[in-house]
Amino acid sequence: MRMVIGQSTGWPPGSADLIRTRLEFALGRFAGRVRSLRVSCTDVNGARGGVDKRCLISIRLTRSHRVIVIDDVDADHAIAIDRAAHRAARAVARAVEWEHDWRVTPR
Repeated sequence: MRMVIGQSTGWPPGSADLIRTRLEFALGRFAGRVRSLRVSCTDVNGARGGVDKRCLISIRLTRSHRVIVIDDVDADHAIAIDRAAHRAARAVARAVEWEHDWRVTPR
């Protein structure tokens, strides 16, 4: 599973480690099914504050070549990362289950 993390200047130092750790924990069981993972973290409003910490995750699967995109926004960067990682794990689990059902079902 190849992971690329990009973040804007509005995020605190060390958030790349938090992102990597959280996504490895959430998606580790799907490491063989995930080809690549791109994470983009931005501070939408800059210094003005508000609900503006965006975490965008793009996941490309190996077998089906499907792309799953998760977008989450919150006032706290850690919550945005955690929620996006949780949603990504659920989405990948559904996609893997769908692939399995589709291949196993007799015609």
